[in-house]
Amino acid sequence: MNSGRKKGLGRGLSALFGDSSPKEKKITTSLNNMVAIADLTRNPYQPRQNFKEEKLQELANSIRKNGIIQPIAVRPSKSNLGKYEIVAGERRWLAAQKAGLNEIPVTILDLSDVESLEVAIVENIQRDDLNPIEEAKGYKRLNEEFKYDHESISKLMSKSRSHISNTLRLLTLPGDVIAMLEEGSLTSGQARPLIGLSNASTIAEEIVSKNYSARKVEYLIRNKKGKDSKYKEVDANILKTQDRIEKILGLKVIINNKKNNSGKVIIEYKDLEQFELISDLLTKY
Repeated sequence: MNSGRKKGLGRGLSALFGDSSPKEKKITTSLNNMVAIADLTRNPYQPRQNFKEEKLQELANSIRKNGIIQPIAVRPSKSNLGKYEIVAGERRWLAAQKAGLNEIPVTILDLSDVESLEVAIVENIQRDDLNPIEEAKGYKRLNEEFKYDHESISKLMSKSRSHISNTLRLLTLPGDVIAMLEEGSLTSGQARPLIGLSNASTIAEEIVSKNYSARKVEYLIRNKKGKDSKYKEVDANILKTQDRIEKILGLKVIINNKKNNSGKVIIEYKDLEQFELISDLLTKY
């Protein structure tokens, strides 16, 4: 696949969200059909693997009361004539089964494998349904199976290129740390500083047990690097002060406080405009 074609929405997303140009082949074959639940199968390109039982039951109760408001997006099955593969809406399909429905409304789309993956990833990310590892694995499939580079994925997902790269790097963490991310006990912000550390698992367990914030984890790792001794604790008051200054300035601030309460305050800037802002604030009085 030529990744250079990725500008704005992919063809599959154009079909789902109504952004196709007049010159494109119309790929929506049928809208709002009623299809038997038994005639639907899950999407092999679905990045989401974990569905919380409690949330499924809540959705099932809602469907039992109000029905399915938004049709499920499907495409014709390649291997089973008359059957359909779910592109987006697998959670609604599972909940509909719990609600006792025999058929559900669908929108039938004619999509390729890569377009099916595009839609599945974006639909889940827009709903905040993917955990960081599921998101990373989706990006990895786009990269390895469909030859999307990081820039192409960035444009497709409307995410920064650094977000794509950092999310993919989470997959290099030890298996037990990845499991913490999948179950939600660890956030990507807490886990990212652990990438590349030989004792990432040990530190991750401490982060979870002591409920460290992502900012505190960054400090712990920064103090740990280059030292053989156990990393030192960071004063919570220093962190609060740092966060307060950052909110006022709108810039990244680092406070390095020593044991004798001497230290330094570092204000980072990215361009001349930010530098002039800092200069004006410091020379104002």
